Amino acid sequence: MKLDNLFEKFLSLFKKEENESPETENDDNHKEENATSNLRRSRGDRKKVGQVGPIRKFWRRYHLTKIVLILGLSASLFVGVYLFALAKSTNVTDLQNALKTRTVIFDREENEAGALSGQKGTYVELADISEDLQNAVIATEDRSFYKNDGINYARFFMAILTAGRSGGGSTITQQLAKNAYLSQDQTVQRKAKEFFLALELTKKYSKKEILTMYLNNAYFGNGVWGVEDASKKYFGVSASQLTLDEAATLAGMLKGPELYNPLSSLEDSTNRRDTVLQNMVAAGFIDKDTETTSASVDMASRLYDTYEGKISDYRYPSYFDAVVNEAVEKYNLTEEEIVNNGYRIYTELDQNYQANMQVIYENTSLFPTAEDGTHAESGSVALEPKTGGVRGVVGRVAGDDKTGFRNFNYATQSKRSPGSTIKPLVAYTPAVEAGWALNKDLDNHTMQYDDYKVDNYAGIKTSREVPMYQALAESLNLPAVATVKELGIDKAFEAGEKFGLNMTNVDRVLGVALGGGVETNPIQMAQAYAAFANEGLMPEAHFITRIENASGQMIASHKNTQKRVIDKSVADKMTSMMLGTFTNGTGISSSPADYVMAGKTGTTEAVFNPEYTSDQWVIGYTPDVVISHWLGFPTTDENHYLAGSTSNGAAHVFRSMANTILPYTPGSTFTVENAYKQNGIEPENTKKQAIENEANQSEDPIADIRSRAQNLVDEAGRAISEAKIKEKAQTIWDSILNLFR
Repeated sequence: MKLDNLFEKFLSLFKKEENESPETENDDNHKEENATSNLRRSRGDRKKVGQVGPIRKFWRRYHLTKIVLILGLSASLFVGVYLFALAKSTNVTDLQNALKTRTVIFDREENEAGALSGQKGTYVELADISEDLQNAVIATEDRSFYKNDGINYARFFMAILTAGRSGGGSTITQQLAKNAYLSQDQTVQRKAKEFFLALELTKKYSKKEILTMYLNNAYFGNGVWGVEDASKKYFGVSASQLTLDEAATLAGMLKGPELYNPLSSLEDSTNRRDTVLQNMVAAGFIDKDTETTSASVDMASRLYDTYEGKISDYRYPSYFDAVVNEAVEKYNLTEEEIVNNGYRIYTELDQNYQANMQVIYENTSLFPTAEDGTHAESGSVALEPKTGGVRGVVGRVAGDDKTGFRNFNYATQSKRSPGSTIKPLVAYTPAVEAGWALNKDLDNHTMQYDDYKVDNYAGIKTSREVPMYQALAESLNLPAVATVKELGIDKAFEAGEKFGLNMTNVDRVLGVALGGGVETNPIQMAQAYAAFANEGLMPEAHFITRIENASGQMIASHKNTQKRVIDKSVADKMTSMMLGTFTNGTGISSSPADYVMAGKTGTTEAVFNPEYTSDQWVIGYTPDVVISHWLGFPTTDENHYLAGSTSNGAAHVFRSMANTILPYTPGSTFTVENAYKQNGIEPENTKKQAIENEANQSEDPIADIRSRAQNLVDEAGRAISEAKIKEKAQTIWDSILNLFR
């Protein structure tokens, strides 16, 4: 059926009945004409009676007014039902508990590992907040607060009519709803949601409870939330000790925390304070003389910062930062929600892994330093290969004066060249899949491919051909490029994409065999290498297992997934070759004592001098853990570079981490034999040599690292226990008070 026919059928539903008799229709027309004629005749209109324009005739014939009204009413009803349902589905009952409760992070054994209270204001009851501050806020933000039902209808509809651009439309209750549940966007949709949520809050909580929650959840600039911490940040006193002028200053900041705080502009803050004092006079809270006295106070003389923040419960900053980032990016939560809503976040964290890694990164002597005193940066990940759970992560070197919240994490957020660590992924895995034997001789002499020139590191060429297992273990460049040339560049790119690398903007040239044009980071490489440790199955790297709200309801969870990247037989053969990296190849100096690891090292030559490097990598794995480590300066130039190969830099850090992490693993061993041993070659890295490596280590002894790491875990446990005791005490006290309400 044609569209015009369908449209005609639809319109016919609204047509006038066609079965009326001609006589009836004529009689009706006659009466209408007489009435119209008399009317028009009285006005001196001599136009022909009954003449109607085509648009009007069409409009009337199909009752389009009715259609428009029906559609409009239906749309309004739909939106209203949706917003009402939204308000009802929002757990406002949980809000008070959420604001009082810290967001707690749990480790993989579901023990408390820390909390985000350092990013959340100290919660105080209304009795501990200056009455002057309460009055100042009410006078400025919502004078009818104690009389309205959460909505100031006149102001609200004015805001709606101006598409959310008219200020002053929100009551204190609406602002609480906005801060707790909604974005800060000035839109009609947000205002409408705010309306319904405010009604729900009013039904659940008393006015004093709403005011208390609002003051504790308000932002006051400079990273400070809540009136208690704001009072200490700007005036060095508790919220109960604020003077009238100080209270007016804080109340004035609610309109623009960054604009009106005294640390940003004394003039703007003072002017805003004086406006608040005038509002208090108009509202009847103070008299004119009191206003004059308070307005004459020099604000600069009042400023005194005693706010210390709370970082004692943020013991594992790199890991916790990564958890928050994942909650934001993967589960679509906002930072404000995560910090303020008292969530329980369960993670893959192993505190023993994490503490040891952090202690190692605190030893800045392990990390190269440039002539200007700046040290190299680094990122490391310890990942469980069967599930993809990240057991530990460190994303910065200690001592860089970046102790804030959600710092840049080189382990999860950097984009660096993988160097030779890409060779097993894009060159040798496709070769094994193609049926090449592990001892197949590969070209170790061809240096020129059209306009592309390549050579081994430092120009080392022991023979014109080398077996594949040796080429991998010794990280020779010429055989890797020759392999990609023979198999085809398309195979290399397909393999890279299979292992989770972003190959979209990489030039399709032979240089990809050495990592040319590819950007990655330690967590991405750990995930890729997990496929070798996990019989060819690659899991999704993740930190969070599930998130619960303050009431214990699960709001997000991770679903373990594994992707078949390569066959088990291929994974076993690759492991057989990569065992040689730590026994006979470039990873000898990285090899841990008493443990067998497989893996790969990698370096990236500095553009300005091939004798220097910009990136150093060591990736090692057992069946129980993948440790991925990167070292380098944020920007490599003539003054900031790494001297020598991986054995002179990244190896020391990696070996320390492996020696301290591996004792906490189940100790599973490989079922495949080292390719060197298969070919009758004894390992160069004997147990004696590993012990010598440890003896020659200039860094902290392993025993000392483990001891300091255990102290860190113990301190975290004590801090958590103390915080829980306080929380429980507060909960008991709140319960007692509720008995008398």
